[in-house]
Amino acid sequence: MKPGTLPDTSRPDIETLGSREIYRNAWMTVREDAIRRRDGSTGIYGVVEKVDFVTVVPVHADGSIQIVQQFRYPVGQRHWEFVQGMWGPPGTDPAEAARHELLEETGLAAAEWIHGGFLNLAQGTMRQGYDIYLARGLTQGAAMPELEEQDLVTRAVTLAEFERMLRAGEILDATTVASFGLLRLKGLI
Repeated sequence: MKPGTLPDTSRPDIETLGSREIYRNAWMTVREDAIRRRDGSTGIYGVVEKVDFVTVVPVHADGSIQIVQQFRYPVGQRHWEFVQGMWGPPGTDPAEAARHELLEETGLAAAEWIHGGFLNLAQGTMRQGYDIYLARGLTQGAAMPELEEQDLVTRAVTLAEFERMLRAGEILDATTVASFGLLRLKGLI
């Protein structure tokens, strides 16, 4: 196939021949699929399945952005990021989950909600995506962090400070970077 040429879409790129669950807990499932590629060769594909989540970009009246910092066990470090998480059973309205996560992590409630889009998290290995919400008209209440979030810190930063943190590599969370970029490109922040 010549570079830039699209593949024949009359056949599937990869056909699933079989699937078996390798691991399951309350938050995720790992499965291994036996597959056949377009050229006929076979192999396996490992897939992590998790429920979709939300990320919230809270913007104060003065234009500052609320961020949170918490310890992320898989990488063994504390990181600054936007509010994010999943709440409720599968199928929960993402807007409802966003309102819950914002209040839980920061104590903030918002009068205005704008859906910024939906992105896949790590589509090469994981079946999980996230809805991005912009929250405005913020009022402060009491935060209600979950047990895993008991060390969570939250603060407002100016847009210039947030962009400086991005450039300096102080914000490493891909969901935060992508959410900010998408909302910025759409002219919402």
